[in-house]
Amino acid sequence: MIRVTRLDDSELYINAEFIQSVESTPDTHIVLVNGHAWVVREPDHEVVRRVIEYRRSVYGTPGGARPNLRAIEG
Repeated sequence: MIRVTRLDDSELYINAEFIQSVESTPDTHIVLVNGHAWVVREPDHEVVRRVIEYRRSVYGTPGGARPNLRAIEG
């Protein structure tokens, strides 16, 4: 789960495994695979960073090595 902030400043925890897309128009919209969408304060690149951090923590290999996950600009 990743923590994000709604526009009314309340916190929301979203299951990162169910995120289909993240888009800034200019507000950041997170769309889940079930069609639900959330508008959040964090910029799109911050949401992506949190998803990558989450996945590294979950899918890390024994011994502490981490998969080569990184954000791709553009």
